[in-house]
Amino acid sequence: MTFGVRWFLPLVVVLAACDSGSAQPAPAPAPAPPRPPSVAESAGKITYGKLCAPCHGVEGKGYAADHSPSLVSATFLETATDDFIRRSIIAGRPGTSMGAYGKALGGPLDDASVDQIVRFLRGTAPQPVALAAVNKGDPAKGAPLYTEHCKTCHGDATTRGEAPHLANLQFQKLASDSFVRYAIEKGRPGTKMVAFGPVLKPAQLDDVVAYVRALGSAGPGAVNLLPAPTGKEPLVLNPKGKDPVWAPRENRFISVDDVHKALAAKRRMIIIDARPPSEWMQVHIEGAVSIPYHDMKRLDDVPKDVYVIAYCACPHHLSGIVVDELVKRGYKKALVLDEGINVWHQRKYPVTAAPGVTPPVNEPPAQPRGGL
Repeated sequence: MTFGVRWFLPLVVVLAACDSGSAQPAPAPAPAPPRPPSVAESAGKITYGKLCAPCHGVEGKGYAADHSPSLVSATFLETATDDFIRRSIIAGRPGTSMGAYGKALGGPLDDASVDQIVRFLRGTAPQPVALAAVNKGDPAKGAPLYTEHCKTCHGDATTRGEAPHLANLQFQKLASDSFVRYAIEKGRPGTKMVAFGPVLKPAQLDDVVAYVRALGSAGPGAVNLLPAPTGKEPLVLNPKGKDPVWAPRENRFISVDDVHKALAAKRRMIIIDARPPSEWMQVHIEGAVSIPYHDMKRLDDVPKDVYVIAYCACPHHLSGIVVDELVKRGYKKALVLDEGINVWHQRKYPVTAAPGVTPPVNEPPAQPRGGL
C-alpha cells in the first residue's frame, strides 16, 4: 500500500500543475532562416532588372508599361512550368510589346541567361499544383460567356484588350487547356483578374476554355526573319533634306502622323528602333536603325544636329530609355514616337517586314490592368 501512495501522490501534483497552467510548454522551434538566393537566381535578378523590369516592374507585378502582366501572381507561378516561362522569354509574344529575347531569334539572351531569369522568378514561388484534365467543352456555348465576362479585358481575335491577348499565337502554343482553365477558375491574385470559379459552373468553365482555343485558330503562321542588323546601316534619312518643323507634345513626344508627313516631305531625321534586334528582324519602320535599349553603343555615332526619333511597341518605355540617354548626352532634338510602331504599322505607313508579318491587332491605350 505504501508503494502505491508513493507513486500516486507525485502524479496528482503533476496533473494538478498542468491543469492549473503553471507548467511551461516547450518553446516553439525557431523559424528556418530564409534561403539565400543561388548564384543563378542572383544573376537572373540582374538580367531581369535590365531587360524585363522596364515593362514587368522591378517586383514583377506587371503593368509598368503597356499591358505587361504580373509574373509573380501565385496562381501563375504555381501552374506555369519552367518551359512555359523559358519559351515565353525566348520567343516573346509576336504582335505585342513582348519581344523575342532568345539569341537564336536575334535577342540578347543565351539559354543560360534565360534559365537564370526563370530561377530568379522561381525564387519565392509557391509549390506547383497538379492540374486536372479539362473536359471537352463547347466553343459555341463558351462564346457568349466569354463575351460577357472576358472580352472587355482580353479582347478577341482581332482586337486586344488591356489584359493578355489570349488569341496570341505564341500564348496558344504554350498554354495548356488545364493552365487556361485554372487561371479562369482561380483568377490572378494581385491583379484585376478575378476568380470565376464561384461565378461559372464547371461545364461552363470548360466551354470558355474551348472558345479561347478557337480564338487562336486564325492566327498568323510562321515568320522567316529579316537578316540581323549589322550596326552599319545608314543613320540619317534624307541627309540633304531640311529639318522637320514640329511642335512635340511635352517637348518629348511626336505623333506617327507627323513623322510620316515629314518623311514624305523628305525631311532629314534619324529613326531608332529601341526594341531587341529580334523585333527589328520581324518588322521595322522603313529606314530605322536598330539601337536596342539594352545595348546603346551605337549612340556614339549619332550626330547632334539631326532630329532623332526612337520608337518601341510599349509605346514609351523602351524608346524613352534611349531618348533619356540621348538627352543626358546633350542632344536637343531627341523625341519618342508617341504611339509606337504598332500604330504606325496598323496605319499602313512604310515598313520593312519579314514575309508573313501582318499589322498587329488593335489595342487600347496602355494602363494598369489584371490578366491571365
